[in-house]
Amino acid sequence: MAVATGIGSWPGTSPRQAAEIVVGELHHLPHLVELPARGVGADIIGRTGAMLVDIGFDTVPRGYRVASGRTAVARRARSMLDEDIDALEEAWERAGLRGSDRRVKVQAAGPITLAAQLELPRGHRAITDHGAVRDLAASLAEGVAAHRAEIARRLDTTVVVQFDEPVLPAALAGRLTGVTSLTRVHPVDEAVAIGLIDDCVAAVDAPVILHCCASDLPWKTLLRTAVHALSVDVSTLADRDHDGLGEFVDSGRTVLLGLVPAEPPPARPSFEQTAHAAAELVDRLGFPRSVLAERVGITPACGLAAAPPQWARTAIELAERAVDAVREDPEAV
Repeated sequence: MAVATGIGSWPGTSPRQAAEIVVGELHHLPHLVELPARGVGADIIGRTGAMLVDIGFDTVPRGYRVASGRTAVARRARSMLDEDIDALEEAWERAGLRGSDRRVKVQAAGPITLAAQLELPRGHRAITDHGAVRDLAASLAEGVAAHRAEIARRLDTTVVVQFDEPVLPAALAGRLTGVTSLTRVHPVDEAVAIGLIDDCVAAVDAPVILHCCASDLPWKTLLRTAVHALSVDVSTLADRDHDGLGEFVDSGRTVLLGLVPAEPPPARPSFEQTAHAAAELVDRLGFPRSVLAERVGITPACGLAAAPPQWARTAIELAERAVDAVREDPEAV
């Protein structure tokens, strides 16, 4: 079924205000927002670090580093995550949604991106150490599974999991830099990447979306994973990507099309234009319009952390209204 949702990040620093807007505007798949403007621990890597089991982390000049013990940074990240969950539960209760059929989405960095962005104690990316990658992926899978279960229990609803993998194309192609910009990280083996992603999918025991807003998507790899849906920024797709996207849809899985600009465009698009853009892409791929209502969702192009607050609200409203039009009459959009 076609749905609209947000990618994850949201502008501002108020979790309660963000939760009220997201629950109010997204009628089928609201999400637990991330508020990076709050600083350290609130971005996607800090948020994911707060979910890890038996692995600590701290900050370094270039980002985050694996650390022993429960650091002040880890405690701060966990506290903000708990605050966000509380805010979502309050908004959910006020809207009278407990026990409803409306689902919720939560996000975390995927195993490849997490290992690429976390440093080991000596300063190397964790992705350069096979043992560290396996440990991180296992911790991530266990932590996200527990996180999903907590949200499902507190909201009494089905929870969908999104793994963000913006680094996946670069990691597979060997484009990541090492300790210095002059050194390169060895490419991640495709089979290893698929295994890590699939282990996380199996552990969370829920529908899983893989989100990647980078260009040069590795379609061969994505098609072989066990993810249930793929979320992409349509503006990054080239003609060569259409075959891969078509194969993914043809496999019976769902695609979420990032069609709404993440920042205010010169001219505001209408929801009719957004719905028509989705229909045009489905037509180009050679699928009947019925696929629009069955297996195509609409989202902002990427996270909304940098957007003005009013545009963030407008963006998810446009996505929701476009999906409503698609569901009502896919042939007419």
